[in-house]
Formats: sequence, structure tokens, C-alpha cells
Amino acid sequence: MQPFMGVAIEIKDLTKIYGKVVALKKVNLSIEAGEFLVLLGPSGCGKTTLLRCIAGLETPDEGRIIIGDQTVLDAARGIAVPSGKRQVGMVFQSYALWPHMTVYENVGFGLWIQKLPAGKARQHVDGVLKDLGMQGLGGRYPSELSGGQQQRVAVARLLATQPPVFLMDEPLSNLDARLRLDMRSELKRLHYRLGVTTVYVTHDQTEAMTMASRVVVMNAGQIQQIDSPHRIYHKPASLFVAEFVGMPRINTLPAQVVQRDGKSWLTTDDMSLQLARRLDQKEVTAAVRPEDIGLFLEPHPEATEFKIYAVLPSGPEQYVQVKRGDRTLMIRETRQLDLKMDQTVWIRIAPSAINLYDRDSGMAIPMETNNSSFGKEDSISEQPPTKGG
Repeated sequence: MQPFMGVAIEIKDLTKIYGKVVALKKVNLSIEAGEFLVLLGPSGCGKTTLLRCIAGLETPDEGRIIIGDQTVLDAARGIAVPSGKRQVGMVFQSYALWPHMTVYENVGFGLWIQKLPAGKARQHVDGVLKDLGMQGLGGRYPSELSGGQQQRVAVARLLATQPPVFLMDEPLSNLDARLRLDMRSELKRLHYRLGVTTVYVTHDQTEAMTMASRVVVMNAGQIQQIDSPHRIYHKPASLFVAEFVGMPRINTLPAQVVQRDGKSWLTTDDMSLQLARRLDQKEVTAAVRPEDIGLFLEPHPEATEFKIYAVLPSGPEQYVQVKRGDRTLMIRETRQLDLKMDQTVWIRIAPSAINLYDRDSGMAIPMETNNSSFGKEDSISEQPPTKGG
């Protein structure tokens, strides 16, 4: 199958209102030609509404959408190009296959609508089915296929018409866990081969992080962060993003910033960390991923004593919940340690892995010009700074 020619998409000030509910609020997004962009967020965040606006299945109240060099929506000028003329193809969560049509007829349906000559359409459908490993299934009906096969038929129907934009609305959510993993690989490989612009909606963070070239995290009809999967995970732009992405969820600790000897120190409970630069905020929230907390079975320099609250084995790793007073932390431990309830352990938080957030706004506090929270000179004090700094 030959590579497609992906096109860029520009979304400007897009707003969609249902009665009193603002589903999208002034959304601005630039999608690069040929990228795999994932819209991620909880139910009701607006991700599917945004996808349907791109597809032409919903009409926004305000804003513009430009696909390639074609303005498909301009609410102010009354432009709303029908879905069938937008250079897009869509795979729905339910697959939306015609039950009375065979696989062959479902895949070729779009080509017949385009009035492609019968011989050429037949050749094209045969090629698509072969590329997706579905030779010999052309005569079956959807009811005679497994969930994974039905999903492939939906993708094949999309490929047959060769649109420059693929839109996918949670296409793997109906599959079991193992098949979902296989299909992620198939779809990612397909994108690599074709280079088509793909916009993919999911609430599954693992799906988003493993497939996307960029992730758009949404909440309450607005974009929270647009970034690479790596930065979404390691440098969340807001406390919402930090808590939504990652399983087990990120540890958050209310903390204070105090001044001592001309330097800023982050203090929480009886742990203290020297910050890479001076910080004026006094009340902050510190966030650290479970894998960035070190666990020791014996007293360790710069580590704090905790008790094990629960041990949750998970195959190659185990999740260890530790507690000290009212403070509970979750640790991802890859060593096969024999840990028991109420066992005394010592933990150390990696300073370079901590992100800080403003207590009021929930937005990330930049610690350096390169957006890294801590520099190489970070250190942990064995004793907390004196009160009053």
C-alpha cells in the first residue's frame, strides 16, 4: 500500500454549546500533517465532540476549522462543509458496519459511492484486505467475525477511500485487553507505513501514551496540555494532568517553601529538599511518580522511616503503599522483595523527579529555563531547615 499524503488541520477558537453545557470553549489546536495526535481525557471532557466537529458530524457555535487548504467551517461566515466533502474518514467505537453486507461490500461501499469503475474498485478492495491480513474473509458477514476482525473491517473501509485524515473514536474499547495491545501495534505500524494525519480519541491513558506522537489532554471542554507522551508524563503542565496520567496515580504532597542561607528549601513532613533556584511561593503541592521513590529495608542516609500499609503484587513489579502518620505514598517496586504488612522501611524521593504546582491555580511552577524541576546540584538536607527560614 502506497503512503498517503497527510494534511495539516487548524482549529481556531472552537466553541460548542449544548443547552447550558459548554462542551468546547475557545479550543485552539494545530495538527501537523502526518502526525498521530491523540485526544485524551475523562468522560465528558469534550474530546469526542471535538473529533465530531472535525468530521462535520457536529456544527460548532463559534470558530474555524481548516483541513489542508480547505476551510471546512467558519461559523462567522456561515461556512459548514458537509462531512462527505471534508477529506476525512472515520472509524467509530461501534465500528458501524452494515450487518446485511459482506466484508467485501462493507469495505468497497465508499468506492462505489465515489463511482469508481468496478474493476478498479475490486482491485483496490482486494489490495486493502490483503494488506490487513483478511484474505478469504470477503464473503463473510459482520456477525460471523470476531471483534478484532470487525475492527479490521472498519479500518479497511477507511483505507479503501484513501482520505488524507483518519479520525478514530475509541476504536479499540470493545476489544479484550490482549487484542487491544495487538491492535495498538497494528494501528501504529499502519500509521508508520502510510504517513496519514490521524486524530484518535481515547480515555485510556496507556493507549494514548503508547501510540501518539503528541497527546492533547482535555478537561471540561478545554485543552490542559499539548505535548509529547514523555513530557505529558514527566512534566505535566497542571495538577489535573499529573493526576489523570499515570497508573498508579502520582503521589501529591502539600508542601511549603522556606528560605535559608539565601536558598529555597521544599519541606513536607520531616523531609527537606534544596531547590535549584529561589522560589517565592510559600504554599505549593509537590508531585512525584511512584517509580521515583526509593525504598530501603535498612536505615539509609537521607531516607525517612515509613511503615508498609499494603503490598500489591503485579507480576514483574509490585505496588507498595507506605504510611507515616497521616501521609500515604505509593511506590512502584521492580525488585522481587519479600515485603510484609506493617514492616518498617525507609524511603527517599528523587529530587530531580519532583514537579511543583501552585496551591491555588494547580498550574506547574517552572523551576528552570529548560522546564526541569531540579538541577544537577539538587541535594537533600538530613535535617529540615529551622522554622522561619
